[in-house]
Amino acid sequence: MAMDRVALEQGDNASVRRRDKTAEVVARAIVRQIQQQRLTRGTRLPAETDMIREYRVGRGTLREALRILEVNGFISVKPGPGGGPIVEGLQDDSFGRTATLFFQMGGMTYRELVEARLILEPVAARLAAERQQRDAAGSGALEQTANVQDVTDDLDYLRRTSDFHAAVIRMSGNGIVALFCQSLSDVFRGRVSSVVFPADRRQNVVRSHDAIARAIEAGKGARAEKLMREHMHEYANFVIERYPGIMDEVVEWR
Repeated sequence: MAMDRVALEQGDNASVRRRDKTAEVVARAIVRQIQQQRLTRGTRLPAETDMIREYRVGRGTLREALRILEVNGFISVKPGPGGGPIVEGLQDDSFGRTATLFFQMGGMTYRELVEARLILEPVAARLAAERQQRDAAGSGALEQTANVQDVTDDLDYLRRTSDFHAAVIRMSGNGIVALFCQSLSDVFRGRVSSVVFPADRRQNVVRSHDAIARAIEAGKGARAEKLMREHMHEYANFVIERYPGIMDEVVEWR
């Protein structure tokens, strides 16, 4: 897509877009191409010489555009012969990393992050219940991850419980809700990865997960939302009880 075509495709915003840096315009055009062509993770983008010709820009401008996308996690650039830009796609952790920069600059705490999760994830559970008949694979994932009763290894327990929440989030069917939920979950887990329920309290987790899964599979949105909120409140209260200082820490850019 040549640069004159890029400008034309901005529609009513063309007068504003013309003031943008050329590299930003090129970066947007590359993102548009990735999205429109549904390029999947691992797909190699055209060679540098081809992209320079296509976008009618200099090498420095193209590399700046690719750097913008690389910093935001949408592509990776493999150095050396046979290298070049490779599609990474939409990654929750990349969105979360960018979000933490805003959180830290705004002085936002883990308490605020938890409050946001307590709003969003119960809503995701309700949406999952309302749309569960469209997602048979998601229902199967819930059944596989809901029961952590016999898991004794802390890391495996943390992975399984995280997988359960991720499955519910995916089943919400709303990409924006899912992206925010999963990103906030990843950011919080990155700080409290060692904080897990002791073995004698994990039976409660099993019961909560099972009840949430059954509510979702039965299409009971209000009940799924209520149960998820109660479940997450229980964990948040446990973290506050064991590590009260964490909640008032400012989220750090990572």
